[in-house]
Amino acid sequence: MPRRILRELKALTFWAFSLSLSGCIGTGGIHALSAPPQANSLTTDEAIGQARADARWPAGQWWRAYADPQLDQWVATALAGSPSLALAAARVRQAQAAAGLAEAREAPQVNAQAVLDRHNWPADQFYGPGELAGQTTWDNHAGLGLAYDLDLWGRERNASEQAVDVAHQRVAEARQAELELAANVVRVYLQLALAYDLRDIAQATLAQQQQILDLAQARLRHGIGTQFEVSQAEAPLPETHRQLDALDEQVALAGNQLAALAGQGPGAAAGLKRPALQLAADLPLPSVLPAQLLGQRPDVVAARWQVAAQARGIEVAHAGFYPDVNLAGSLGYMATGGGMLEFLTGQKLSYTVGPAFSLPIFDGGRLRAQLGEASAGYDLAVAHYQQTLVQALKAVSDQLLRRESMEKQSRFAAEGVSSARRTYDLAMTAYQRGLTDYLNVLNAQTLLFHQQQVQQQVRAERLGVYAGLVTALGGGLNAGADSPAEPRLQAPPTPKALARLDALLPAQP
Repeated sequence: MPRRILRELKALTFWAFSLSLSGCIGTGGIHALSAPPQANSLTTDEAIGQARADARWPAGQWWRAYADPQLDQWVATALAGSPSLALAAARVRQAQAAAGLAEAREAPQVNAQAVLDRHNWPADQFYGPGELAGQTTWDNHAGLGLAYDLDLWGRERNASEQAVDVAHQRVAEARQAELELAANVVRVYLQLALAYDLRDIAQATLAQQQQILDLAQARLRHGIGTQFEVSQAEAPLPETHRQLDALDEQVALAGNQLAALAGQGPGAAAGLKRPALQLAADLPLPSVLPAQLLGQRPDVVAARWQVAAQARGIEVAHAGFYPDVNLAGSLGYMATGGGMLEFLTGQKLSYTVGPAFSLPIFDGGRLRAQLGEASAGYDLAVAHYQQTLVQALKAVSDQLLRRESMEKQSRFAAEGVSSARRTYDLAMTAYQRGLTDYLNVLNAQTLLFHQQQVQQQVRAERLGVYAGLVTALGGGLNAGADSPAEPRLQAPPTPKALARLDALLPAQP
């Protein structure tokens, strides 16, 4: 570009900027009120502090720790065909396309157009086309149009960065959806395993109740028992059958839920077998907390990208207060009359080139409202980010407290089952020898099966704590590898030029 044009362009830009300073639109002190919290500033509790001895993150396929190939297959099927993951992937592609659209606005725009018209002119000599009256000619034109936003204040650049940040946010949200899906599959599978275990206890209960009924009937036949004892032995059988039917229902419903999570119909669970879960060892907590911990969670990473995107939105709003300067040009051929392609000759060439600018003078408060909306959006994103950090630490602490509690409850439950079994064996032996009545046997049996149910429920909860802790730690997805740096989370200050303008203008509501 010739130096003369550059000098004129700089002069025009300075003049437009001067006009903006003398305008009547100012930011009026509108700015973000929040600042993103530092992850390490959050206070951790004793549970987290005591668990920091071992440094190890969850594995990517953390559910394999249960050593159940059927569970591995169901999780893999869900991750491959779940509608929720398909929705998340579509949102990622949509955000990537929006980022590409925003980036395209930074590039020069060149458009081509050509029109070949066969024009019949009216015959009116007084109000018509003059010499062309009554004739049919070619009325053709073709041209290239150039438009380039100089983006002196960074509006398009920040809008592009904001769109890219949103795309990163959608990727993190997709990883969060993946983590939640795997965790939900594991939870339903644990419920299925518990239903099978409780069904075993119910079947054992039914068998022992039938055994007691047979014994009571035998004692009645030998004249050493009563009909009341037989009636007592028969009473609990219908309820036990009902419990068995309810547990069968839970097994079937768990299969349907697994199929739905996997994006399949209920028939996919027809070949579902009994779970064979084993958990050899607990997961130790990583030693670097809380910053690295929070950076591993996809929901925290998504919240950070949201803050970064809203910070860029404030930059976009600031740029609206400055004059918009564009470079526009055109190159074209046009002719009326002659041959069809005669308009393409050099004599028909025309071109235009030069800057174009627009200056906000009065907009009814539109720019101030846009800046206020962007600033409030940033404050909302910061509040959401802080809330996500707090909930993340709470989730880790909760799972650690539950893990410690489940270890103690497992020991107590095992002791309870052992004690109840001894009591039942003693009562059964005494009843067979005629040393006690049936009521003591029934009470001992009820206590034994209750303790067995408690033991299985504690076992299921202990297995679930592992899944909960892994989920709280981010599920081994290493989401922190794609996280914005701390400086990108800071709200941009009001530009000095706009600050000086605010000092000159009267206060606005």
